[in-house]
Amino acid sequence: MKKLIVFLLIFFSFLSSFANHIAGGELFYEYAGVGATLNTSKYNVTMRLFRDCHSTGQTLESERVVIGVYSTNAMSLFTNVTLTEQLPIPSISLNTKAIPCLVNAPEVCFQIGVFTGTVELPNTSDGFTLTWVRCCRIDNIANVSGASIGATFATRIPGQNALPSGSNSSPQFAIKDTALVCQNKGFTLDFGAIDPDGDLLTYSFCDAYSGGSSANPNPGTSQQGLPSVLALQPLPYTAPFTGQSPLGSSVTINSTTGKITGVAPAAGRYVINVCITERRNGIVINEHRKDFILEVGNCDFAASLPMALSGDFASGQPVPVSGAYCKDFKVNFTNSSSSSLIKEYQWDFGVSSSTQDTSSLAEPVFSFPDTGQYKVRLVVKATAGCVDTGYTTLGVYPGFKPDFQVIGSCFQAPFSFNDKTTANYGVVNSWSWNFGDQSTLSDTSNLKNPNYTYSDTGRRNVSLAVTSSKGCKENITKVVAVTDKPFLSLPFKDTLMCGLDTLPINVAGTGTFSWKPSYNILNAGTANPLVFPKITTTYVVTLAEKGCIATDSVKVNVVNAIQAYAGADTSICATDSIVFRPVSDGRQFHWDPVSDISGSPDTRNAVAKPRVTTTYQLTANLGKCEAKDAITVKVAPYPLANAGTDVTICYGKQTQLSASITGSGFRWTPSNSLINSNTLTPIANPTKTTSFILSVTDTLGCPKPVNDTVVVTVTPKVNAFAGNDTTIVADQPLQLNASGGTSYSWSPTTGMNNPSIPNPVVVLNASYDSITYTVLVSAGAGCTQEDDIKVRIFKTAPDIFVPTAFTPNRDGKNDFLKPIPVGMKSIVSFKVYNRWGQLVYSSSSPNPGWDGTLGGKDQSAGTYVFFASGTDYLEKTIIKKGTVVLIR
Repeated sequence: MKKLIVFLLIFFSFLSSFANHIAGGELFYEYAGVGATLNTSKYNVTMRLFRDCHSTGQTLESERVVIGVYSTNAMSLFTNVTLTEQLPIPSISLNTKAIPCLVNAPEVCFQIGVFTGTVELPNTSDGFTLTWVRCCRIDNIANVSGASIGATFATRIPGQNALPSGSNSSPQFAIKDTALVCQNKGFTLDFGAIDPDGDLLTYSFCDAYSGGSSANPNPGTSQQGLPSVLALQPLPYTAPFTGQSPLGSSVTINSTTGKITGVAPAAGRYVINVCITERRNGIVINEHRKDFILEVGNCDFAASLPMALSGDFASGQPVPVSGAYCKDFKVNFTNSSSSSLIKEYQWDFGVSSSTQDTSSLAEPVFSFPDTGQYKVRLVVKATAGCVDTGYTTLGVYPGFKPDFQVIGSCFQAPFSFNDKTTANYGVVNSWSWNFGDQSTLSDTSNLKNPNYTYSDTGRRNVSLAVTSSKGCKENITKVVAVTDKPFLSLPFKDTLMCGLDTLPINVAGTGTFSWKPSYNILNAGTANPLVFPKITTTYVVTLAEKGCIATDSVKVNVVNAIQAYAGADTSICATDSIVFRPVSDGRQFHWDPVSDISGSPDTRNAVAKPRVTTTYQLTANLGKCEAKDAITVKVAPYPLANAGTDVTICYGKQTQLSASITGSGFRWTPSNSLINSNTLTPIANPTKTTSFILSVTDTLGCPKPVNDTVVVTVTPKVNAFAGNDTTIVADQPLQLNASGGTSYSWSPTTGMNNPSIPNPVVVLNASYDSITYTVLVSAGAGCTQEDDIKVRIFKTAPDIFVPTAFTPNRDGKNDFLKPIPVGMKSIVSFKVYNRWGQLVYSSSSPNPGWDGTLGGKDQSAGTYVFFASGTDYLEKTIIKKGTVVLIR
């Protein structure tokens, strides 16, 4: 099976300026024995520096590395040491273009410079910090703001206060420093280190340090050039990136292995600093650092590695399928690569007896028929003929559920941790406990049911990882409260009892119990005493558990009689319910009769729904103490309301409402469009459709109003229009044109062909001077409106009349020059010219006419020429022209 190389170990740095050449480095040391003088030690110090092969900046051969040695406590300069370069400088290159299924991969080449030297230092209590300060890092770093950014590489030699014994050599990272990964792709980088002393190492992201500047790129070339007091300045990270999250929230580092995993951010260069914390015998002794630059390429690759997600964890990150799947039979699969290169998926889920165990989906869901081991295969086909195949063996054994029980509460006594894991298949065969004690590394166990004693109080995150004989692996974490006293819980802190009774007090906790005072108490040495005081008494309990002491108290209030008040008599509306709210120091209650009680009649706040007026008896008890009372609930009928029948009226009209009620009072809303709104027969005259609400109340005991509604629908206003007054010539037809409704009736009918249509034709002879026609327009629902039109009759032939003068002074009189058509069907054109032949007005309608302006400016007084043309009802063209005087 072909396996694709996804992560290319490189240092990659295309530099745009001369000095910007540093792509990462590590400063480390080894203990070399006792020094030549008393109470000193020798150390071999190494600076490992990285540079891109293509850089035009300073070469590693010309670097001079001078290490500053600072007292860690005060960060004051103690001495310096010059490191010698080890020649030749090796170059490592990798032809990424030869790797199949990888596109847009750049050429990879980097250099590693190694500089060494020896320093002899006194054995002090606080130790020393070693640094090399330089400028500049490579340009265009995505997670840091600015350019020509310096670098400081640092490590520490612990002092005698930190070391429990012996000497120390720093850890050393393997040379896997910087890698090219593809943007938005999952990746894994192994940045584990080896410690010569065998100390326990934990890994984390941390701030990288800035260093020299462009003006002073190598400030530490001599002791005089080194600062007398060291100030370590973190890089200026740009949001959302930080030293603790240098690649964003999708990338993390494993604190135990040093492996960096996640989904790469956008293409670019990213500064990453890994810190190693050294522990010896559970005590932190030192911190070691590694500063490097990760190149994220704008590349893509295709690879197949089956992954599985359970239904419970479908929203989380997928994990490679291996071992066993122990949630259920239904498994969600996905591919480890979401590359756009992949064009085809071929899944085989390994069910030998089935031909339906394949899928061509990128992320299929498959339900296995039974438990067992299945060999899952995924073949992906990508562009350019690239094919990759991945296999995994998946055991399906549902019903594996981790769980555990914790017994204990006091940090001075051992806690018992009991495994409660269940497995439907196989047996639980391993346990890995972590008791969450941050003060030690010895808070672990592989026993099934271990005990552990904490050294102090606080909340602990206890985790259990369990496996089964079928390969299931699961873990669970619970929060455990560690207190300074044993767990002690009383059922109540203050209670009331009848002096005739005996009261049990059942306490939760384990250990030895004692109660005080000894007054009227039985079983005083147990968690379940019985008390029967005759007066109010406070009992104090003490719990001792393996040296831990807890105390608490309960006050027992004693009464020889109790009171009960069921409440004042009341009224409710028929079909309603009532919630009883009695006042009593009783603890047990009973209501009678029970027939109308909803739910239990033995609750304090019982709910009743009586059909008729009923008296309810309340019996309240506090043990053997008893009291009784009664409450009468009067049931009154709801008032009745009938607002009347909905009605439709015409706009501008009114209607009389007619309501009826059974009650003592009523109110109409809204009332602003009602006349006599204080009666049951008001006059309604709304201008729009309105719902009038009649609200009726009563004084018979039902306090709730009853409403009814009548809707008065108002039809839209009828906008009758008979047309504008006009003139005609005798014996010439005139077509009227009314609008505004659905039916029409004209009067008088003189000369009219059809008085029942909106557009009748009228012909009048010369015996008439004028006539006014009225049209009655209807719009449905009996709503009408009238309008009229006056027709003047000229006893001449059809013609166009134009005034000889007009006065456009805006006084409302003779302000417009317009043609007056007589017996004309239409005006075709009306134009006015000034004395120079310029057109000042043009229209194909007689209205509104010329207002004596041109372009918004008043024209001067004088004579103007007009031209008018139109068509009469016989389709004959009439032309008139002449002059008109504009008077100002």
